[in-house]
This record gives sequence, C-alpha cells and structure tokens, in this order.
Amino acid sequence: MSTRILSTSPLVGPALADLGARFPALRLAPYRSPEWNAALPEAEALVVMLSEPITEADLAAAPRLKAIGTYSVGVNHLPVKACQARGIAVVNTPGVLTDATADIALALLLALTRRVAEGEALVRSGAWRGWAPDQLMGPGLAGKACGILGSGPIGQAFARRAWALGMTPLFWDREGSGGTVDFGGGQAGFSAPRLPLAELLPRSAVLSLHCPLTEQTKGLLDRGALETLPAGAVIINTARGGILDETAAMDLLDAGRLGGVGLDVYDGEPKVQPRWFTTPRTVLLPHLGSATVETRQAMARLLCDGLAAALAPAR
Repeated sequence: MSTRILSTSPLVGPALADLGARFPALRLAPYRSPEWNAALPEAEALVVMLSEPITEADLAAAPRLKAIGTYSVGVNHLPVKACQARGIAVVNTPGVLTDATADIALALLLALTRRVAEGEALVRSGAWRGWAPDQLMGPGLAGKACGILGSGPIGQAFARRAWALGMTPLFWDREGSGGTVDFGGGQAGFSAPRLPLAELLPRSAVLSLHCPLTEQTKGLLDRGALETLPAGAVIINTARGGILDETAAMDLLDAGRLGGVGLDVYDGEPKVQPRWFTTPRTVLLPHLGSATVETRQAMARLLCDGLAAALAPAR
C-alpha cells in the first residue's frame, strides 16, 4: 500500500518533494478544503502549519494516520496526548530556528527603542525638515536589565544579543529551579541568574518572551503582572500569543505606563486585534521569527526526515 502524505502547503526547499518521492503519493491540499477533507481518511502522514490546528475529530477521520508533522517548534495546535494514545508520531522542528528567532526579537527591540518605523515614515512622508535635538528620541539600552522568559536555546541566544548591547540578562523559566543560566553558547563567563517572576518583572526595563504556550504560561503576563514592570518598560513577544494579555498591554500603552510593545505573534493569529493598529509605541510583524531562507529550508528538512523515520517500516 502506498504511503499517502497530505500537506496543506509546499515547504521551502526540496525536502517535501524528496519525501513524496520516497513515500508516494504526496498530495497538496489547502487546510480544511474539500480536497483536504476528502484525502484525510487515506492519509498516513499530515504536514500542517502552526496556524492550522488538528483536532481529535481529525484523528478519528484518519484511521491510517501514523505521523503529524508541523512546520514549527510549537505543538500546542496539535492533540499531542491523543496522538500518543494512538501511537501517532508528532514531528516538529526544534533547534534550527534559534538564531533567526533571536534576531527578530532583537530587531523588534531596536525598532521600538530607536523608533525606526516612525523615522522611516517621517522621511517617506516628505515632511522631514532635518535634524532636531528632540526628534524621535527613545530610551537607551546599555546598563539596563533585560528579563527573559524562557531559558532554552532561543532565550539564551537572545541573552547573548542583549548582553552585546550592554544589557544585563535575567532569566525566568517554568521549572523555577533557581541558580544561574549559562548563555554563552559554549563560551565561558556568560551566566545570568534565574529568578522568580515576581522578582524579575520589577527589574526588567526590557522583557522578552521565549517560552512555549502551555497551561502554565497561558495568561502568564496578565494585567497584575504587567503593572509590576518598571515605568517605560518594553515588551517583546516572539514566542506565542496567549502568554501576554494583549488588552492589558494596550491599556498600559495608552496610559503611558509601558514604553513599547513589539509583537511577532498574536493571540488567535492570524487574526490581530484591530486596536493594535492604533495603539501607540508598537511594532507589529507577521510572524517572521524563522523567516530566513536557510532556516526555513532546515526546518523543512528536519520535518521531512522525522516523518520519513516515522513512516519507514520497522526493522
């Protein structure tokens, strides 16, 4: 019997085509389209995007399913426990997007604090009349503390970038294990304390999110937590929507309590709360964290290699 791979989209690079050649037949069909629904009962492997949740009802409709691959690190859109109960492999793409995601967090931080979008808009408007002493000033970063939620590879990579700007990294993670985090990527002398959230937030002039969305982290940064940040604090979220209470963040921006918010992810994306479009001191990106050619190709290869391992007959 031919292995059937059902993908909602092409991937960057040749990896998906190579997988389809090895395990025919490969079908591309948009998520939830009539073609996708019709092919689901035959599918032995699914390839989906982060914004395409799979439900237990989908599993029931796919009796031949052996593996689900998601073109992302996060798996919160997949029924992981139900997959485990049926012996369906869940394949994701950790590791290969560490630097790209840390880079986009840094880009958001600099765009906010140096008011890059506003400056470009001023020049493009034709209204710029030259240098002025108080024109588009923003806060400096050197000498300030940078709170990092999540001490995994991406959080550590962002810490190296914050350190290069002269900031002092501070970590929080879900385990609450205390101690220090060595964030030097193998270089000695790069360590930072791991603090409880109640201690980290009041010290964080910058707060950057790099933890997964779980039951523990959903709504972690609610209004009460955000109000403990220093006045003028900047928040960067390249992790997952749902960790940050977006309504509370917008309220605090409107009140002048926060210095800025930079988002690459949103609660309920691809839908974005329209209020973000008029809230001051924001930079909004369309989930670009892993969007380099090299990273997306590496993600595709990792995903397809994992699916091939799951589909290959046991020896």
